[in-house]
Amino acid sequence: MPRRSLAVAAGLTAGLVGLTVAHGASAEPSHRAPAAHVLLLSIDGLHQSDLAYYVQTHPHSALAALVGRGREFTRANTTFPSDSFPGMVAQLTGGGAGTTGVYYDDTYNRALLPAGTRDCTTAARGTEVSWTEAADRSQNPITLDAGQGLTAPALAALPTNTTAQTLADAPAVTKAILAMTPTPQSLLDPAALPVDPATCTPLYPHQYLRVNTVFDVAREHGLRTAWSDKHAAYEILNGPSGAGVQDLFTPEINSVADASGDDWTNDNALTQEYDGFKVAAVLNEIDGRDHSGTRHVGTPAVFGMNFQSVSTAQKLPKSDGLAGGYTAAGTPGPLLSRALDFVDTQVGRLEARIAADGLAGRTTVILSAKHGQAPKDPASLRRVDDGAIVDGLNAAWKAAHPGAGDLVSFSVDDDAMLLWFSDRSAAAESFAKQYLLTHSAPANTITDPKGTYSTTVPSSGLSSVSTGLAADALLKAPANDPHAPDLVGIARPGVVYTGGVKKIAEHGGDSADDRNVPLVVSGAGVRSGRSDRTVLTTQIAPTILTLLGLDPRALQAVHIEHTRSLPLH
Repeated sequence: MPRRSLAVAAGLTAGLVGLTVAHGASAEPSHRAPAAHVLLLSIDGLHQSDLAYYVQTHPHSALAALVGRGREFTRANTTFPSDSFPGMVAQLTGGGAGTTGVYYDDTYNRALLPAGTRDCTTAARGTEVSWTEAADRSQNPITLDAGQGLTAPALAALPTNTTAQTLADAPAVTKAILAMTPTPQSLLDPAALPVDPATCTPLYPHQYLRVNTVFDVAREHGLRTAWSDKHAAYEILNGPSGAGVQDLFTPEINSVADASGDDWTNDNALTQEYDGFKVAAVLNEIDGRDHSGTRHVGTPAVFGMNFQSVSTAQKLPKSDGLAGGYTAAGTPGPLLSRALDFVDTQVGRLEARIAADGLAGRTTVILSAKHGQAPKDPASLRRVDDGAIVDGLNAAWKAAHPGAGDLVSFSVDDDAMLLWFSDRSAAAESFAKQYLLTHSAPANTITDPKGTYSTTVPSSGLSSVSTGLAADALLKAPANDPHAPDLVGIARPGVVYTGGVKKIAEHGGDSADDRNVPLVVSGAGVRSGRSDRTVLTTQIAPTILTLLGLDPRALQAVHIEHTRSLPLH
């Protein structure tokens, strides 16, 4: 994940958002392109072991067929932190968090100014950077269209607590949401975005990214691009050009989904309904139309989507009367089994449409995941209130330093701990590390009701803590990167940081359950087989360009990290 600064992006201050690599490498095709189209599917939360289990128990499934005619990499790992945002950016840039500057979807930046800042000469630097639903134009309530104004009448058609699994359940919503803009940066609220002190203007996600994307390179060669994801802030995938993805479809997953007020992640059937919107968009794109299905534009050279149904089935304790997560034997439980069946059906639909449109011989499908999910073993779950830990650390700091404010300026803790400090001295870093490693924390198990803590975890639930330059080294970040946290804590197996009992798994950490994800490349330009060599999901990006006959060295992160294309023969 290292970033070695070679140039400063136009309009941004050094060390802020924009260290990039000059376009020294030619992006001209070096040989006949093996594929004309690459479809990338991210099944968020899916482990390699889940895919292997499903293929073994469903030998005639669409997933089994995809694996059978493709090259399967059984020891693929996503990047750390294993969050959705850096995970997707890694797949489409070829770089880890230290190179891209993207460590999580909700972080802190010491060089930017708070949203709404008008006097940039006197304002203190340092602010939260939230590339989540918090950046949408629509708030209270957050809407599926992120504030575009399309879905209000149609949402009435969506039944409360739906158990439906097909697009036919809510045709009015599907039709309405497919009319979303292909340029979701227009759905981000400038007043909610951090401010760049160099220009005193709001900073958009694509301006935060330090390197270019697969979509940038494809557009430089006149190739069509499209993508579908879960927040408008995924416009970061446009890359520094701001225009890498021609057709970017981003229905908001954390929006109000039904009359009960649930969002699309609180009920797995709703998540499947939500994923169905994106499947509909990709089917339209396979047919050579835009995501709405209303314009003939040609099938994209690079396109795809992410699925959320597996992820919520892993995290929810129960949904639709079915237990979530895994059995004691480590196999998918009933809710997760249903979600895997759903994803398999949708993958089959996409593959069938590719074949029906005569594109099978010219299309490569890549299947992977932004992240895994931990823990798989329900008995190992220890839910720990991270808010209480941070409060305790701040209280101890102020007691030892009368007159001081909170030490922790910002924290993000799922099944890892990332902290940003107000005091970045070596003494402050040492104080925080010592506190965390010497304090036990109450923990809630899978059978404990809310508010009950039947056990404790040592060292705040952490197995190791890195601070300062050691944290930068762990993240492969440049020294004193203003994007990067001051402290990185690696959670003990089974620890999930949450103040409640609404989830039984999380991601973001460094365990095998967090990071060991599937990686299958199937179709044009691929020799079928299995590889047990260790690979990273960052290798997806140069592989896409190689399949399209473009030079992967045109990707700046590939140049920086020496990221190799996957061996497909």
